[in-house]
Amino acid sequence: MEQSTELTAIATQIRRDIVRMVHAVQSGHPGGSLGCTDFFTALYFKVMRHNPNFTMDGFNEDIFFLSNGHISPVFYSTLARAGYFDIKELATFRKINSRLQGHPTTHEHLPGIRVASGSLGQGMSVAIGAALSKKFNNDSHLVFSLHGDGELNEGQNWEAIMSAAHFKVDNLISTIDWNGQQIDGPTNKIMDLGNLHEKFQAFGWTVFDMNGNDMDDVIATLDKAKAFTGRGKPICIIMETVMGKGVDFMEGHHEWHGIAPNDDQLAKALAQLPETLGDY
Repeated sequence: MEQSTELTAIATQIRRDIVRMVHAVQSGHPGGSLGCTDFFTALYFKVMRHNPNFTMDGFNEDIFFLSNGHISPVFYSTLARAGYFDIKELATFRKINSRLQGHPTTHEHLPGIRVASGSLGQGMSVAIGAALSKKFNNDSHLVFSLHGDGELNEGQNWEAIMSAAHFKVDNLISTIDWNGQQIDGPTNKIMDLGNLHEKFQAFGWTVFDMNGNDMDDVIATLDKAKAFTGRGKPICIIMETVMGKGVDFMEGHHEWHGIAPNDDQLAKALAQLPETLGDY
């Protein structure tokens, strides 16, 4: 099986996990999770040099921070499928005393989670701090992060983005999920972000554009970004995705940011997402 075909099969199962998890508790954020599934799959099953035998400091391995923590379903499924914890635990999503809460947290000690996230706008600062820590500790590995386009409305991001260029944080690859949707509607109506590519360039970053729902492009762009590390500039990837990707009635609709499918909708979604690795 070709590598991209194998990764696509993994992504299909993760999408299946997402809709089942959110449906089971009638709570969660399926839209962005589905849109970012190809990115997570490529990152954890191809691009990052990481270790499922989790340690909080992440020394001598690539590490990842999820800033837009509400898309926890895709993060949890990816971590489980990548061997961080038993996939059966996915059945506990958002339940009382579960380690898999609606937003990732650290006090449950879930392997793979290094920061509580979901208070939007803070992940860039955390990722920059971790990348600087690696430099101070002579760790040549990389820091990856993911951010929502809507959360760039938060001013803290732009202070952090400016500081990353100033301090030459060139071991950081930050990806922006540019799906054009946020909880209240299209981003260009809520708070128009303008040309993000040009903005990050103006702030001193190296910038790439990527189709986040094309597995080959995701792998190629992430590999290209890795090749540009160590050159004195932080790296940003503007990743265009479709909210709800893989489930036709969810695709492109901001309403699916944070609502769960009912029984009929779940059946329709699962019919479009064949089981490839085995359900939890």
